[in-house]
Amino acid sequence: MQAEMAIRRKIYQAWAYIAHLFTAWNTGGEGIHSPYLFYLVRMLIYDQNSFYAWRDIERERRRLLLSDESVDVQDFGTGASTPGETYRRRVRDIARDSLEQARVAQILFRLVNYVGHVVQRPLRIVELGTSLGITTAYLAKADSRNHVTTYEGSDALIQQARTVWKNLDIRGIEVVEGNIDKTLLPSRDARTRDNIKGEETTIDIAFLDANHTREATLRYYHTLQQHASEQSIFVIDDIHHSPEMTEAWREICAQKEVTTSMDMFYFGLIFFDKHYLKRHYKLRI
Repeated sequence: MQAEMAIRRKIYQAWAYIAHLFTAWNTGGEGIHSPYLFYLVRMLIYDQNSFYAWRDIERERRRLLLSDESVDVQDFGTGASTPGETYRRRVRDIARDSLEQARVAQILFRLVNYVGHVVQRPLRIVELGTSLGITTAYLAKADSRNHVTTYEGSDALIQQARTVWKNLDIRGIEVVEGNIDKTLLPSRDARTRDNIKGEETTIDIAFLDANHTREATLRYYHTLQQHASEQSIFVIDDIHHSPEMTEAWREICAQKEVTTSMDMFYFGLIFFDKHYLKRHYKLRI
C-alpha cells in the first residue's frame, strides 16, 4: 500500500511541476507591486552570489549522504503507519530522502539574511522538522545572533543534527524534542506565559517542514500564526508534495490575515503585512 501511495505521489508531483511551469512567472519580479517584495524576489531567486558558509554546510551534507551508520528513527509524520512508529534506517537513506535541496536551503539563507538586514535586529526563527539539521544550519548560519528554535520528534535525528552543528561550530540552536503536536510552542516558563503577545514570542520567520498532511499543516500554521506579526514571513515546504498538501496551501493562502502569498513550487511564502495587496503569485526558481 505504501509503495502504491509513493508512486501516486510521484505522478502527482510530476503533473504539478509541469502545470507550475506553464503558469508561473519568470519576469525578474516585474508585476509585484510592493517595492519590498519586488526586491525580496529579485534577491531570493536571481542573486547568483554564494556565501562562505554554504561550502561547509554542503560538506556536511555529503558526509551524511555517504554515511553507512544506521539509526532507530521515531516517525510521527506521513512515513509512519502508526504515529510514533520506530524503524531502523541508514543515515545516507534519510539524507537522500529527507534533506532539503541545496538551492532551496540557500534561498532560505538569503531570506533570513535579507530580513535581518532590513529590520536591523536579531530574528526569532522557528523550524518544524529538524531532520538531520542541514536546513537548520542554513537558517542559523545567516546570522549567529538569531535565535533558532527547531522541533523534531526523533531523538536519533536530533543526535545526528547536533553532530552537524558541532562540526559547523553553530551554537545557540534550541531543540524541542518530541511529537510536534504536543510540544509546539508550549508555555514552558513564566516569561513566556506572561508575555504571550509580546516580543519574546513573536516569530519573524517560520519554516514548516514536518508532518506533510493537510490536517497537521493547517494545525501547525494556525498555532504559529498566533505568534506572528505583520512583518512575519512563513515558509511552507513541499506545498505540492501531494494533493492534500496543495489543498492545505490553498487554504492557508485564503486565510483573512494572509495578504500576499508566493508559490515557488518547492515551497510557498506567506506574508501578513496589511500594506500589501491581496495577491497570489506563482514564481519559478
